[in-house]
Amino acid sequence: MAYRFFRLNCTIRIIVLAATVFGLFYLLTATQLYATSLLVAVVIIGQILALIHYVEKTNRELSRFLGSIRYADFSQSFTVTQKGASFAELNAAFNSVIADFQKARADKEEQYRYLQTVVQHVGLGLLAFDQSGEVDFINNAAKRLLQVPFLKNINSLASFSPELVQILGALRSGRKALVKIDNAGEVLQLAVYATEFKLRDRAIKLVSMQDIGSELAEQEMDAWQKLIRVLTHEIMNSVTPIASLASTVDNLISQSGANMDTAGNVQISPETREDIHQASATIEKRSQGLLRFIDAYRNLTRIPKPDFKIVPVAELLDKVVQLMKGQLTSAGIETTITVDPETLEVTADRGLVEQVLINLVLNAIQALTETPRGKIALSANLNERGRVVITVTDNGPGIEDDVKEKIFTPFYTTRKEGSGIGLSLSRQIMRLHKGSISVQSIPGEKTVFILRF
Repeated sequence: MAYRFFRLNCTIRIIVLAATVFGLFYLLTATQLYATSLLVAVVIIGQILALIHYVEKTNRELSRFLGSIRYADFSQSFTVTQKGASFAELNAAFNSVIADFQKARADKEEQYRYLQTVVQHVGLGLLAFDQSGEVDFINNAAKRLLQVPFLKNINSLASFSPELVQILGALRSGRKALVKIDNAGEVLQLAVYATEFKLRDRAIKLVSMQDIGSELAEQEMDAWQKLIRVLTHEIMNSVTPIASLASTVDNLISQSGANMDTAGNVQISPETREDIHQASATIEKRSQGLLRFIDAYRNLTRIPKPDFKIVPVAELLDKVVQLMKGQLTSAGIETTITVDPETLEVTADRGLVEQVLINLVLNAIQALTETPRGKIALSANLNERGRVVITVTDNGPGIEDDVKEKIFTPFYTTRKEGSGIGLSLSRQIMRLHKGSISVQSIPGEKTVFILRF
């Protein structure tokens, strides 16, 4: 029977227990009802156990409360029973503490999800692993950089870059390293920074990775452009008056003819005059040629801002082949175009990209001069990262490795008639498109120029 107050319940239980004990005493001393006495004794023991269980319920509630905290089970609730004000306050306190823990846990989980979302969407690659190389965490940016859907151990990256695995293992806390990775012709310049911390008894290394290849290329281009501006300014200031004076001298000699006075002045012979005339004409001619030469280099710093539009790639490649058809036909070069999918489009400046492709095709034609049955293949597709890729392939003599590193440097050329600005200009145009240009070559077999948008 339930009572309203805990004290009253306990008092009644004690009174009933005392009466039962008195009854047992009476039965044992005044009667011979041993079976009844035994039954009453059992009832007394049951009453005592029930009273103990009732009184110790507070301890059980406290134990359940501490257990819920220990095992982080905050689904427990403590009912405010009708046992008195003290028990109501105790249960209310239990419920209040549980509610606070639930709120703290919910806030913690919310912060964890927020942090996970930020870390997964940040553009910086993050990788955490222990001393054995077992990966604890890798975000989406790192997966894209390393081209892996998941990673259990950093040693699995050996097929991607053995040098990167070595640096990840050896890099100390607070140190930085720059790793160059040639992945299928696409060069990655990874800036790697490491920090170390302890998680319980485990030493964890957290590494951040970022591809800074585009930043390095832009800085290099800026440096070259500044150099070119200085060179053109100084050379133009020197060459322009030379050309003007040479032209003036030539005109004066032509107008004066052979008129000489009779005061004993030295008379200029026709042969000498002709020599002076030819010399001044040569000076003028070479000066004008130098001016044109410098003006060609100045084009490196005068690339117009791209006018971005959606361009069908198949139409773009067809246009380039049509423009170069005369030279391709006269050189006897077979040309093929492959676009997959056929509806592939790219956001670019049509004129600038055409200029890049024409330059690459011209280079391929010149490379195939001494190659029988020359072939040039233009192809386009989407790579594994969803980027538009256009390639220009020829079956010429190829490019040696030591030359391949220099061909994009301004002014560098292997041809006597070359200016050395075509590929450098092409790279600048691709940088303006937030893309890149690279080359793969097998000497004696083929050369492939790759444009990535």
